[in-house]
Amino acid sequence: MEVEEVERLPRLSRVAVCGGTHGNELSGVYLVRELLKVKKKKKKEEEDEDGGAMSVLLVLSNPRAMQQCLRYIDTDLNRCFTHACLIGPTLDKTPYEMRRARELNAMLGPKGSAGAMDLICDLHNTTANMGLSLITYSDHDWICMHIFRHLQRQIPDTPVRYIHYDVTSKESYSLDSVGKHGFAMEVGPQPHGVVRSNIYTTMKSGVQYMLDWVHFFNSGVIFDGGFMDVFTVVKHIDYPRDGETHNITAAIHPQLQDRDFCLLRPGDPLFQTFSGETLRYTGSEPLYPFFINESAYYEKGIALCLARKRRVKIPSVRDKATHFQPC
Repeated sequence: MEVEEVERLPRLSRVAVCGGTHGNELSGVYLVRELLKVKKKKKKEEEDEDGGAMSVLLVLSNPRAMQQCLRYIDTDLNRCFTHACLIGPTLDKTPYEMRRARELNAMLGPKGSAGAMDLICDLHNTTANMGLSLITYSDHDWICMHIFRHLQRQIPDTPVRYIHYDVTSKESYSLDSVGKHGFAMEVGPQPHGVVRSNIYTTMKSGVQYMLDWVHFFNSGVIFDGGFMDVFTVVKHIDYPRDGETHNITAAIHPQLQDRDFCLLRPGDPLFQTFSGETLRYTGSEPLYPFFINESAYYEKGIALCLARKRRVKIPSVRDKATHFQPC
Protein backbone atom coordinates (compact mmCIF):
# COMPACT_ATOMS: atom_id res chain seq x y z
CA MET A 1 0.00 0.00 0.00
CA GLU A 2 1.32 3.45 -0.93
CA VAL A 3 2.24 5.59 2.08
CA GLU A 4 1.67 9.34 1.81
CA GLU A 5 4.86 11.35 2.10
CA VAL A 6 5.07 13.75 5.03
CA GLU A 7 5.89 17.38 4.22
CA ARG A 8 8.77 18.51 6.45
CA LEU A 9 8.54 22.18 7.37
CA PRO A 10 10.78 24.52 9.39
CA ARG A 11 10.15 24.86 13.10
CA LEU A 12 8.02 27.80 14.30
CA SER A 13 10.33 29.27 16.95
CA ARG A 14 9.00 32.84 16.95
CA VAL A 15 5.28 33.58 17.10
CA ALA A 16 3.55 36.96 17.41
CA VAL A 17 -0.01 37.50 18.65
CA CYS A 18 -1.26 41.01 17.85
CA GLY A 19 -4.36 42.83 19.09
CA GLY A 20 -5.71 46.32 18.59
CA THR A 21 -4.72 46.71 14.95
CA HIS A 22 -8.16 48.26 14.82
CA GLY A 23 -8.47 50.11 18.12
CA ASN A 24 -12.21 49.54 18.58
CA GLU A 25 -12.13 45.75 18.06
CA LEU A 26 -11.91 45.00 21.73
CA SER A 27 -11.66 41.22 22.07
CA GLY A 28 -8.10 41.29 20.74
CA VAL A 29 -7.21 44.35 22.81
CA TYR A 30 -8.33 42.79 26.09
CA LEU A 31 -6.98 39.35 25.24
CA VAL A 32 -3.46 40.63 24.50
CA ARG A 33 -3.56 42.72 27.69
CA GLU A 34 -4.56 39.63 29.65
CA LEU A 35 -1.84 37.52 28.04
CA LEU A 36 0.72 40.21 28.87
CA LYS A 37 -0.35 40.08 32.53
CA VAL A 38 -0.03 36.29 32.56
CA LYS A 39 3.38 36.43 30.88
CA LYS A 40 4.61 39.01 33.38
CA LYS A 41 3.83 36.63 36.24
CA LYS A 42 5.96 33.88 34.73
CA LYS A 43 9.61 33.99 35.69
CA LYS A 44 10.82 32.35 32.49
CA GLU A 45 9.52 30.76 29.29
CA GLU A 46 8.39 27.19 29.60
CA GLU A 47 10.23 24.59 27.56
CA ASP A 48 9.27 20.97 27.16
CA GLU A 49 11.68 18.06 27.31
CA ASP A 50 11.61 17.55 23.56
CA GLY A 51 12.88 21.01 22.71
CA GLY A 52 9.50 22.34 21.62
CA ALA A 53 10.24 25.84 22.94
CA MET A 54 8.89 28.88 21.18
CA SER A 55 8.94 32.55 22.01
CA VAL A 56 5.61 34.37 21.88
CA LEU A 57 5.67 38.12 21.29
CA LEU A 58 2.50 39.93 22.37
CA VAL A 59 1.84 43.20 20.52
CA LEU A 60 -0.74 45.97 20.93
CA SER A 61 -0.59 47.18 17.36
CA ASN A 62 -2.31 50.57 17.31
CA PRO A 63 -1.99 52.20 20.77
CA ARG A 64 -3.31 55.63 19.79
CA ALA A 65 -6.45 54.21 18.18
CA MET A 66 -6.96 51.96 21.22
CA GLN A 67 -6.76 54.93 23.59
CA GLN A 68 -9.56 56.65 21.67
CA CYS A 69 -11.49 53.42 20.91
CA LEU A 70 -11.37 54.18 17.18
CA ARG A 71 -10.74 51.89 14.24
CA TYR A 72 -7.82 54.14 13.25
CA ILE A 73 -6.48 57.68 13.70
CA ASP A 74 -5.50 58.76 10.16
CA THR A 75 -5.87 55.70 7.93
CA ASP A 76 -6.60 51.98 8.24
CA LEU A 77 -3.47 50.37 9.72
CA ASN A 78 -4.47 47.00 8.31
CA ARG A 79 -4.10 48.35 4.77
CA CYS A 80 -0.58 49.76 5.32
CA PHE A 81 1.61 46.68 4.87
CA THR A 82 2.00 46.53 1.09
CA HIS A 83 5.55 46.64 -0.24
CA ALA A 84 4.97 50.19 -1.52
CA CYS A 85 3.68 51.43 1.87
CA LEU A 86 6.52 49.90 3.83
CA ILE A 87 9.37 51.26 1.69
CA GLY A 88 7.97 54.77 1.18
CA PRO A 89 9.63 57.81 2.73
CA THR A 90 8.55 58.93 6.21
CA LEU A 91 7.73 62.65 6.13
CA ASP A 92 6.20 65.09 8.60
CA LYS A 93 2.83 64.63 6.89
CA THR A 94 3.03 60.82 6.80
CA PRO A 95 -0.16 59.42 8.46
CA TYR A 96 0.28 57.94 11.93
CA GLU A 97 -0.71 54.43 10.85
CA MET A 98 1.84 54.50 8.00
CA ARG A 99 4.54 55.29 10.55
CA ARG A 100 3.25 52.61 12.90
CA ALA A 101 3.20 50.03 10.06
CA ARG A 102 6.91 50.66 9.44
CA GLU A 103 7.63 50.28 13.17
CA LEU A 104 5.73 47.00 13.25
CA ASN A 105 7.50 45.81 10.10
CA ALA A 106 10.85 46.48 11.79
CA MET A 107 9.66 44.67 14.93
CA LEU A 108 8.03 41.64 13.28
CA GLY A 109 9.74 41.47 9.90
CA PRO A 110 11.06 42.83 7.76
CA LYS A 111 8.37 41.47 5.47
CA GLY A 112 9.72 38.82 3.12
CA SER A 113 13.00 38.43 5.01
CA ALA A 114 14.59 35.41 6.69
CA GLY A 115 14.39 37.32 9.98
CA ALA A 116 10.62 37.76 9.90
CA MET A 117 8.40 36.16 12.54
CA ASP A 118 7.69 32.52 11.79
CA LEU A 119 3.98 33.02 12.46
CA ILE A 120 1.80 36.09 13.06
CA CYS A 121 -1.76 35.82 14.38
CA ASP A 122 -3.57 39.17 14.19
CA LEU A 123 -6.80 39.39 16.20
CA HIS A 124 -9.93 41.07 14.82
CA ASN A 125 -13.64 41.39 15.48
CA THR A 126 -16.43 41.75 12.96
CA THR A 127 -20.02 42.88 13.33
CA ALA A 128 -20.95 40.16 10.82
CA ASN A 129 -22.18 36.72 11.89
CA MET A 130 -18.99 34.91 10.84
CA GLY A 131 -18.10 32.75 13.82
CA LEU A 132 -14.33 32.28 13.84
CA SER A 133 -12.59 32.78 10.49
CA LEU A 134 -8.92 32.54 9.57
CA ILE A 135 -8.18 35.00 6.76
CA THR A 136 -5.02 34.41 4.70
CA TYR A 137 -3.37 35.13 1.37
CA SER A 138 -2.55 31.50 0.58
CA ASP A 139 -4.47 28.35 -0.27
CA HIS A 140 -1.30 26.27 0.07
CA ASP A 141 0.22 27.44 3.36
CA TRP A 142 0.20 24.05 5.09
CA ILE A 143 0.99 25.60 8.49
CA CYS A 144 -2.04 27.92 8.48
CA MET A 145 -4.25 25.20 7.03
CA HIS A 146 -3.30 22.64 9.66
CA ILE A 147 -3.86 25.22 12.40
CA PHE A 148 -7.31 25.81 10.90
CA ARG A 149 -8.12 22.07 10.98
CA HIS A 150 -6.94 21.90 14.59
CA LEU A 151 -9.23 24.78 15.58
CA GLN A 152 -12.16 23.15 13.79
CA ARG A 153 -11.69 20.00 15.85
CA GLN A 154 -11.10 21.78 19.17
CA ILE A 155 -13.93 24.35 18.93
CA PRO A 156 -16.86 22.26 17.63
CA ASP A 157 -19.53 24.62 18.96
CA THR A 158 -18.33 27.54 16.80
CA PRO A 159 -18.25 27.57 12.98
CA VAL A 160 -14.58 27.84 11.93
CA ARG A 161 -13.80 28.77 8.31
CA TYR A 162 -10.77 29.46 6.14
CA ILE A 163 -10.93 32.53 3.85
CA HIS A 164 -8.41 33.03 1.07
CA TYR A 165 -7.69 36.41 -0.54
CA ASP A 166 -5.83 35.73 -3.80
CA VAL A 167 -3.33 38.59 -3.54
CA THR A 168 0.42 38.59 -4.28
CA SER A 169 2.94 38.92 -1.48
CA LYS A 170 3.90 42.45 -2.60
CA GLU A 171 0.29 43.57 -2.63
CA SER A 172 -0.77 41.80 0.57
CA TYR A 173 -1.76 44.65 2.83
CA SER A 174 -2.47 43.37 6.35
CA LEU A 175 -0.27 43.02 9.43
CA ASP A 176 -0.23 39.21 9.35
CA SER A 177 1.45 39.32 5.90
CA VAL A 178 4.70 40.48 7.55
CA GLY A 179 5.36 36.98 8.93
CA LYS A 180 6.63 33.90 7.10
CA HIS A 181 3.21 32.47 7.89
CA GLY A 182 0.27 34.48 9.11
CA PHE A 183 -3.45 34.96 9.34
CA ALA A 184 -6.08 37.23 10.78
CA MET A 185 -8.31 35.54 13.35
CA GLU A 186 -11.69 37.22 12.81
CA VAL A 187 -14.38 36.53 15.41
CA GLY A 188 -17.95 37.80 15.47
CA PRO A 189 -20.57 39.02 15.68
CA GLN A 190 -19.53 41.77 18.08
CA PRO A 191 -20.30 45.50 17.83
CA HIS A 192 -17.20 47.66 17.61
CA GLY A 193 -16.35 49.51 20.79
CA VAL A 194 -17.71 46.80 23.11
CA VAL A 195 -16.54 43.38 24.27
CA ARG A 196 -18.89 40.39 24.52
CA SER A 197 -17.75 37.63 26.86
CA ASN A 198 -18.76 34.78 24.53
CA ILE A 199 -16.85 36.30 21.59
CA TYR A 200 -13.84 37.06 23.80
CA THR A 201 -13.87 33.46 25.09
CA THR A 202 -14.03 32.05 21.56
CA MET A 203 -11.04 34.18 20.54
CA LYS A 204 -9.12 33.21 23.67
CA SER A 205 -9.74 29.52 22.93
CA GLY A 206 -8.66 30.02 19.31
CA VAL A 207 -5.38 31.61 20.34
CA GLN A 208 -4.65 28.96 22.97
CA TYR A 209 -5.37 26.08 20.57
CA MET A 210 -3.21 27.78 17.93
CA LEU A 211 -0.30 28.00 20.37
CA ASP A 212 -0.90 24.38 21.44
CA TRP A 213 -0.67 23.29 17.80
CA VAL A 214 2.64 25.14 17.34
CA HIS A 215 3.96 23.49 20.51
CA PHE A 216 2.96 20.03 19.24
CA PHE A 217 4.46 20.74 15.82
CA ASN A 218 7.75 21.92 17.29
CA SER A 219 7.82 18.79 19.48
CA GLY A 220 7.82 16.54 16.41
CA VAL A 221 4.17 15.48 16.21
CA ILE A 222 3.10 14.40 12.72
CA PHE A 223 -0.22 15.92 11.61
CA ASP A 224 -2.12 13.81 9.10
CA GLY A 225 -3.20 15.33 5.81
CA GLY A 226 -6.73 15.38 4.46
CA PHE A 227 -9.28 17.67 2.88
CA MET A 228 -10.69 21.04 3.94
CA ASP A 229 -12.98 23.73 2.54
CA VAL A 230 -11.44 27.00 1.37
CA PHE A 231 -13.50 30.12 0.64
CA THR A 232 -11.66 32.11 -2.05
CA VAL A 233 -12.83 35.70 -2.44
CA VAL A 234 -14.29 36.52 -5.86
CA LYS A 235 -15.65 40.05 -5.47
CA HIS A 236 -17.25 42.67 -3.24
CA ILE A 237 -20.70 44.19 -3.68
CA ASP A 238 -21.50 47.78 -2.68
CA TYR A 239 -24.84 49.07 -1.48
CA PRO A 240 -27.18 50.65 -4.04
CA ARG A 241 -26.51 54.38 -4.06
CA ASP A 242 -28.12 57.61 -5.21
CA GLY A 243 -26.45 58.77 -8.40
CA GLU A 244 -26.21 62.39 -7.25
CA THR A 245 -25.64 62.26 -3.49
CA HIS A 246 -23.91 58.86 -3.40
CA ASN A 247 -25.95 58.06 -0.27
CA ILE A 248 -27.00 54.43 0.09
CA THR A 249 -30.60 53.72 -0.90
CA ALA A 250 -31.02 50.22 0.50
CA ALA A 251 -29.99 47.91 3.34
CA ILE A 252 -29.14 44.22 3.40
CA HIS A 253 -32.34 42.23 2.88
CA PRO A 254 -33.76 40.64 6.07
CA GLN A 255 -33.57 37.19 4.46
CA LEU A 256 -29.82 37.63 3.91
CA GLN A 257 -28.85 39.42 7.13
CA ASP A 258 -26.77 37.23 9.49
CA ARG A 259 -26.57 34.40 6.92
CA ASP A 260 -22.82 34.59 6.34
CA PHE A 261 -21.46 31.60 4.39
CA CYS A 262 -24.97 30.48 3.35
CA LEU A 263 -25.08 29.99 -0.42
CA LEU A 264 -26.46 33.02 -2.31
CA ARG A 265 -28.11 32.00 -5.58
CA PRO A 266 -29.05 34.19 -8.55
CA GLY A 267 -32.50 35.62 -7.88
CA ASP A 268 -32.20 35.47 -4.09
CA PRO A 269 -33.10 38.65 -2.13
CA LEU A 270 -30.01 40.83 -1.67
CA PHE A 271 -31.12 44.34 -0.64
CA GLN A 272 -34.30 46.02 0.52
CA THR A 273 -34.63 49.65 -0.55
CA PHE A 274 -35.73 52.27 1.95
CA SER A 275 -39.02 52.48 0.02
CA GLY A 276 -39.57 48.72 0.57
CA GLU A 277 -38.55 47.22 -2.79
CA THR A 278 -36.64 43.93 -2.87
CA LEU A 279 -33.49 43.92 -5.02
CA ARG A 280 -32.27 40.47 -6.01
CA TYR A 281 -28.84 39.02 -6.63
CA THR A 282 -28.12 39.15 -10.36
CA GLY A 283 -24.79 37.32 -10.42
CA SER A 284 -24.18 34.52 -12.90
CA GLU A 285 -23.25 31.86 -10.31
CA PRO A 286 -24.09 30.91 -6.74
CA LEU A 287 -21.50 32.27 -4.29
CA TYR A 288 -20.97 32.38 -0.52
CA PRO A 289 -21.46 35.78 1.16
CA PHE A 290 -19.52 36.90 4.23
CA PHE A 291 -18.75 40.16 6.02
CA ILE A 292 -22.46 40.81 5.47
CA ASN A 293 -23.29 44.35 6.61
CA GLU A 294 -19.92 44.80 8.36
CA SER A 295 -20.17 48.24 9.93
CA ALA A 296 -16.51 49.17 9.29
CA TYR A 297 -16.95 48.54 5.56
CA TYR A 298 -19.57 51.22 4.94
CA GLU A 299 -16.75 53.70 4.35
CA LYS A 300 -15.07 51.24 1.97
CA GLY A 301 -18.18 50.81 -0.17
CA ILE A 302 -18.60 47.12 0.69
CA ALA A 303 -21.97 45.65 1.66
CA LEU A 304 -20.69 42.09 1.56
CA CYS A 305 -17.97 39.89 0.08
CA LEU A 306 -18.60 36.86 -2.13
CA ALA A 307 -16.49 33.73 -2.33
CA ARG A 308 -16.30 30.35 -4.07
CA LYS A 309 -15.98 27.30 -1.87
CA ARG A 310 -13.71 24.47 -2.95
CA ARG A 311 -12.27 21.35 -1.44
CA VAL A 312 -8.47 21.43 -1.02
CA LYS A 313 -6.20 18.49 -0.23
CA ILE A 314 -3.43 19.20 2.27
CA PRO A 315 -0.46 16.94 3.00
CA SER A 316 0.69 15.49 6.30
CA VAL A 317 3.25 17.77 7.97
CA ARG A 318 5.93 17.63 10.64
CA ASP A 319 8.85 19.66 11.91
CA LYS A 320 11.77 18.88 9.61
CA ALA A 321 14.34 19.06 12.44
CA THR A 322 12.83 16.49 14.80
CA HIS A 323 12.79 12.71 14.63
CA PHE A 324 9.67 11.79 16.48
CA GLN A 325 6.82 9.32 16.23
CA PRO A 326 3.22 10.45 15.75
CA CYS A 327 0.85 10.39 18.70
